[in-house]
Amino acid sequence: MTDRVHEHDPECAVAHGELPHDPGQRRELVAVYATPLATTLLSWGRELGFTTGLVEPDDARISAAARAAADAIHTDPGDVEVGAWTDVVVTDHHRDDLGPVLAPLVRAQPRWIGIMGSVRHVGPHIAALRGEGVPDELIATVHRPVGLDIGSKAPPEIALATLAGLLADRNGRAGGFPRPASATATSA
Repeated sequence: MTDRVHEHDPECAVAHGELPHDPGQRRELVAVYATPLATTLLSWGRELGFTTGLVEPDDARISAAARAAADAIHTDPGDVEVGAWTDVVVTDHHRDDLGPVLAPLVRAQPRWIGIMGSVRHVGPHIAALRGEGVPDELIATVHRPVGLDIGSKAPPEIALATLAGLLADRNGRAGGFPRPASATATSA
């Protein structure tokens, strides 16, 4: 049964399962490298309405779980259709092939692109991309670190922070807890 508040608040009705959620836009999540983080990102991303893709040049690294979570698997990053609907997350910054794998994705200018890593040191993607001839203005589009700052450590926590950050960015929000308009404000 829908109460009067839900009849006038579509967001609340969607949250209660009374109306279907329609993101209204094409959404694709591409994880680069078959890691435990990538598997969780792709699985949860699909639950959130993303079409999912995995880029992994080494087919032997792709687990059954990663194959099940990805709608598409690419061994060549140049084969990935990237556009204003695509979010790319690089899940391993220690790979020797980082430059050649990341460069075509950066050049394709996805909606959002980021790479795992700590803010305590310079990301290896910078030198790797420069080595591939990627201009500094495109290198600057690569976000690092990825995700909301929730103190995440384990792959599922990092996936949660990353997906929450992507959704906040897509929705034009900063992320975090909203402040009520007044003490009498109600929530869904």
